[in-house]
Amino acid sequence: MTGGSETPPYIPVASADLSGSEERYVVEAIRSSWISSTGKFISRFEEEFAILCGAKCAIAACNGTVALHLALLALDVRPGDEVLVPSLTYIATANAVRYVGAEPVFVDVDPDTWCIDPKLLEASISRRTKGIIAVHLYGHPADMDSINHVAAVHGLWVVEDAAEAHLATYKGRPVGSLAKIATFSFYGNKMITCGEGGALTLDDSQLELRLRTLRGQGMDPERRYYFPVTGYNFRLTNVACAILCAQLERKTHILESRQRVFSRYTELLQGIDGIHFQPIANWARTSPWLFCITVDAQAYGRSRDELMTLLDEQQIETRPFFLSLHRLPPFRESSRVRGEFLPVTDHLSSTGMNLPTFTNLDDTHIERICKIIRSGRR
Repeated sequence: MTGGSETPPYIPVASADLSGSEERYVVEAIRSSWISSTGKFISRFEEEFAILCGAKCAIAACNGTVALHLALLALDVRPGDEVLVPSLTYIATANAVRYVGAEPVFVDVDPDTWCIDPKLLEASISRRTKGIIAVHLYGHPADMDSINHVAAVHGLWVVEDAAEAHLATYKGRPVGSLAKIATFSFYGNKMITCGEGGALTLDDSQLELRLRTLRGQGMDPERRYYFPVTGYNFRLTNVACAILCAQLERKTHILESRQRVFSRYTELLQGIDGIHFQPIANWARTSPWLFCITVDAQAYGRSRDELMTLLDEQQIETRPFFLSLHRLPPFRESSRVRGEFLPVTDHLSSTGMNLPTFTNLDDTHIERICKIIRSGRR
C-alpha cells in the first residue's frame, strides 16, 4: 500500500444522458433495416421538433454547421454578398457564410445578453448586405424583435443560429420560430443530442421545398432521379433520429435536471469577488446548456486561464469562451480592413469560461467544483 492522496475522480465539461429509450429505438431502427436517410424516426422527429419550436416544419440535417450552410444556400446567398454575424460565437457561424462565397461582417455583442447587439447593426450594413445571423449564445436568446425590425427596414432576412439554445424562449415564444429560418445542432455536448445532427425550422412552405430539394442531392421530390438543381447530401439518418426521438421524450427531465445544476452553481458561487454570471434579460428563459462565468483577474486574484489550470489539476474539465472570430486567421485581415472594433467580444472572449454542465452532474461534484473556485481566490 502506497502513501499519498488519491487522484480525485475526473469531471468532464459535458456528458450525454442516454438513459431513456435511446438504445431500444436504435435497435428498432437497425432491425427494421432502415438505417439510412429514410425511416419512421425521421418523420417522427421532424414532426415533434417542429411542434416544440412552434414552427410549421422541421427538416433534419446531418449537423448544425450543415444546417446553417443549407439555410444560406436556400436564401440564395452568393459570392460578393455580406452577412452580419456576431464575432462571439462558434466558428461554424462564419464558416457557413464563407461556404457560399459570401463574407461574414462581424458585429459586437450586447453586454446585457452576450448576443449580437441590435443597436450596432445599422452601422455595419452596406449595399452588399443580404442578411443577419442572430446567434442565441450560450443558451440566451438574442433580442429578436429589435433584430427583425432592423432587418425589415433594410430588406434583409434573419436566420436564428439556435445551436446552443434548445427549449429557450424569447418573450414567451420558443426559439426556432422567430426568424425566416432557424438552425439547431445536436452535437454530443448539446442539451438534446444524437452525437452529430442538426435541424432547420421554418414556416414558409416554398422555402421548405427548396431546402428539402437541396438537402437531398437536388432531386425533384415528384420525379425520382430527376435533378433540376445542383444539390447536396445533407441528410440525417434514421438511426440518429431514433436517438433524438428518445431525447425529446425526456426533454422535461433533461431541462429540469440542468436547471438544477445551474441553480446550485449560482447558489454556491454567489458573492465571490471577481466571479460574475451570465446576464439574463427579463424577457428571456435561457437554455441551461453550459454554465458560464467570467473572471475579473484583478478582483479574483487569478486570471481565467489560471483558474482553468487550477481546476484541470483537480481533474475538472472546463472550456474557455469562444475566441473572437474577427481575430482568427481566416477572418482577421478582412476585419482589419473594415476597421472592426469589438471591445465587448474581446473582453468576454478573454475572461469567460464554461463549467461542467450535464444532466447527471450531482451536487457532490458541483460542491467540489465550487469549493475549488472559492478557495482559489488570491
